[in-house]
Parts: sequence; C-alpha cells; structure tokens
Amino acid sequence: MTAFFVALAPIMVLIVVGFALKKGRFLPEEAWAGMEKLTYFVLFPALLIRTLGKQTLVGAPWPSMLVVVAGTLITSAAVLIIFHLIRPSVKSSTFTSIFQGGVRFNTYITLSVAHGLFGAEGLALASVAAGFMIVLINLLCVSAFVVWGKATCRGIAPFIREVVANPLIIGCAIGWFLSLSGFGLPGITDNILEIVGRAALPFGLLAVGAALKPEVVRGHMGAIVISSLVQFGLKPLTAALLIAYTGLTGIAAGVLVIAFMTPTSPAAYILARQLGGDTETMASIITFEIGAAFLIMPVIAGILLA
Repeated sequence: MTAFFVALAPIMVLIVVGFALKKGRFLPEEAWAGMEKLTYFVLFPALLIRTLGKQTLVGAPWPSMLVVVAGTLITSAAVLIIFHLIRPSVKSSTFTSIFQGGVRFNTYITLSVAHGLFGAEGLALASVAAGFMIVLINLLCVSAFVVWGKATCRGIAPFIREVVANPLIIGCAIGWFLSLSGFGLPGITDNILEIVGRAALPFGLLAVGAALKPEVVRGHMGAIVISSLVQFGLKPLTAALLIAYTGLTGIAAGVLVIAFMTPTSPAAYILARQLGGDTETMASIITFEIGAAFLIMPVIAGILLA
C-alpha cells in the first residue's frame, strides 16, 4: 500500500496544481483548451506510438489480458444499457453521459500509477492494456451516441468518422503496426517520440485538474451514483474475477486492476460536446469521480493488489 500511495501522490499533486492554476486564472482560458487539445491530439498519441511500437507481444500474456478487458467492458456496458431500458425516464442524452462515466477509464492516471508501481515494464504492459481498451471503449461510446444521442439523426456517418478519426485509436493502430510488423521505430524516431511523449502525462494530468468543475456536481447525483457504482464497483470486481479465471498474475494482473479502478476520462466531455450529449451531467460525473478516486482507489488497491 505504501508503494501505491507513493505512486499516486505526484498524480494527485499535478491534478490539484492544474485545478488551482485554472481557478487562479494563471493562464488564459484558451491556453487550457489548447493544452487539452495538444495532449489529446499530439502528445498522448506519440506516447502510445512509442510505447506500443517498442513493445513485443512475445512472452506477454496478451490473449488473457484481452479477455479481461473485453469481458469487463462488455459486462459494464450491458449492465448500463439494461438499466436504461428499465428506467426509460432518464433522458437519452443524460444516459450517454452515464454510459461514458461508467465505461471509460482515465488513461493518464492508469499509465502514471502503473509506471510508478511497476516501472518501465508496468508502463509497457499498461500501454498494451490501454491499446485494447481505447479501441473497444471508443467503439462502445460512439455506438451509444449513435443509438441514444443526437448523432442518431445523422445516421452511421458520425460513428465511422469518430472511430476512424480518433487520435488515440490512430496512435494505437500505428504503434501496434510497428510492433507486430517487426518494423519498430526507425532511426531517430524513437528519440523524437520519447521527447514528445514524455510531456503527455504531466500535461494530461494538469488538464484533468483544470477540467474539474465542483460547482456543477449538485443536481446530478442520480447520474453520478449510477456511473460511479459501475466505475468503482462493477468494473474492478468483474476484472478481478476474470483475472482469476484466466490465471493472470504479476504485473499484467496489476496493471489491469489499476486500469479498471480509475475514474472516467476527461475525453468523455469532448465526445459529449462533439456529439450533442449532456455536457453538464458529463462534467459533474468527471469531477466527482476524479475527486472520489483518490479515496476509493487506495481501498480497492488494498483489497485487489495486496
């Protein structure tokens, strides 16, 4: 547990610093939007390309990891959809926020904690898990918008566009191609991507803090409770059961537990804004889950990573 707190402490500090800088208007509003955009479209894809491109799946328990990832995410999505079908009074746009709040994971926190706890090997295996999760999560979330969001009226085109153009999916696809083809990172590409990608986690965490909006949490507790129960309850439990079923142990098991106990991603707000979701509810869920995560994650870690 001490190691977990040591890994979590700098993440907490960076998020609090980002929140304080935003509240103190240290930077103009457009600077924070630019930092978020830079991280999402450039820095984080660079980190994924380098980490996955250098990663070999030889000897890695990736089939079992894929089973855990797919099983956990599909179970969580199914439970949320069943809830919406039996509670049709919840507005469709609000449901898309609940769905993202319960299905998405925070990549920045996942990779930061995995690196802090397990070093370079933890970062590599967490990137493999993230590669699986990012693709499947975006497929699930964009599908939810096509069915229940305002994207419905525009047909299947938004689905294809959002999936194909997603910078994180593109980064994962390039990284997987470089790894699986054996081509790797040629010449000075490795050094360039290392320098660019190194900024992804600190910039991303500062942007997470800047995106927090405590003032909008009140009035959305119903949606917050539903998404948080799935995020911090159903997902870690399902992942733990599937980890035991597949026989995964060691760092591979550890990074999956970490991934499935993190709060939702601030990227959920971006997608809600792009596809006409309930942005106020989405902002409330993101703020609450990130704040609650630093109380809940140590408890889950104490139980599942002991």
